[in-house]
Amino acid sequence: MKMIIIGYGAVSSAFLPILISELKEEITSLKIIAPHIENKCTIEHGITINWHTETLTRENYKSTLNDLDEQTFLVNLSVDVASLQLISLCHEAGALYLDTCIEPWAGQYTDSRIDLQHRTNYSLRDRALAKKRLLRDGPTAVIAHGANPGLVSHFVKQALLNLRHDVYGTSDYIPATRQEWARLAWQLNIKTIHIAEHDTQTANIAKEPGEFINTWSVDGFIGEGCQPSELGWGTHELTLPIGACFHAPAYRKSIYLNRPGASVRLKTWTPACGPCLGFLITHNESISLGNLRTSLQLCENPRNT
Repeated sequence: MKMIIIGYGAVSSAFLPILISELKEEITSLKIIAPHIENKCTIEHGITINWHTETLTRENYKSTLNDLDEQTFLVNLSVDVASLQLISLCHEAGALYLDTCIEPWAGQYTDSRIDLQHRTNYSLRDRALAKKRLLRDGPTAVIAHGANPGLVSHFVKQALLNLRHDVYGTSDYIPATRQEWARLAWQLNIKTIHIAEHDTQTANIAKEPGEFINTWSVDGFIGEGCQPSELGWGTHELTLPIGACFHAPAYRKSIYLNRPGASVRLKTWTPACGPCLGFLITHNESISLGNLRTSLQLCENPRNT
C-alpha cells in the first residue's frame, strides 16, 4: 500500500509514528507533502519516507498528486486544501481517502463575499453528502474522522448503550440504522449531548495577560474559530439565541450564529476539571450527531426527539 500524507503540523507529526508502528508491514512507500518541510528522503523502521515541499493549491493539486492509483491511501491532515476536490481526485484514481475535517481552499472561511451560511461546517458537510450521492461504486472516503470530530461519535454511541444497560438492564442488540439510534436516544430521554474538551497541558513559561496557547493545530484552530459558531438544536428548545439562524428552515436540527466561534463564550463542563468557561467553536460532530439522532418518524410526540 502506498501512503500519501498531506500536511505535517502538530496532528500529522503525532500521527506518523503511530501509523508506522501499526501498519509498517503493509506500507510499501510513504510520501509526505507539506509547505514547511525539507525535501529529503529518510528511512524509519525499514520504510522509505519521501518528504516533498509543496503548498497544494487549486492550480497544482492535480499535477502534484498525479501518482494516485488503486494501491494508494491518501490521508489529508492539512488546512486550506479543499477536501472535496481531493475526494474527487481519489475517486477518479481508485485511491482510498481519509481526513479529519472538511476543508475549503484557503481564505473561504473569512471571505466576506461569501454568504455567512455558506462558510459553515453545515454547508461543507452538505456539499460532501451531495458528492457522496454523485460518486457511487467507488473507493472508500472517510470524512471528518479524527479524534474530535470522528472518534467522539463512536463514544456517543457507546455512551447510549451504557445508559441503556444502566436504565433497562442487559441487552446485546446494537442499533443498526439512524432511526434506531434516534429511537434509543428518545427512549433514554436524551435531549442534550455535550462534547467538550479541557486542555490540561502545562508549560514552564507562564502565559502573558491576554495570551492564548494552542497545543494542536494553530492554523486549524484559527480557521474554525473564524467560522460562524454552530450547534445542534433540539425540538425541545423553545427560544433561539440572539442572531441565530436555522441552516435548513424546513428541517430544524442545527443552527448557526452570526458571529465567529472564537467570540462566543459559554459555560461548559468536563468530568476531570468540572465547570469552566469555553468557546463555542464549530465542529462537524455537532451537526452529524444531530442528524444521526433525528428521525421524522421517530415517535408520536416529535417534541421529545
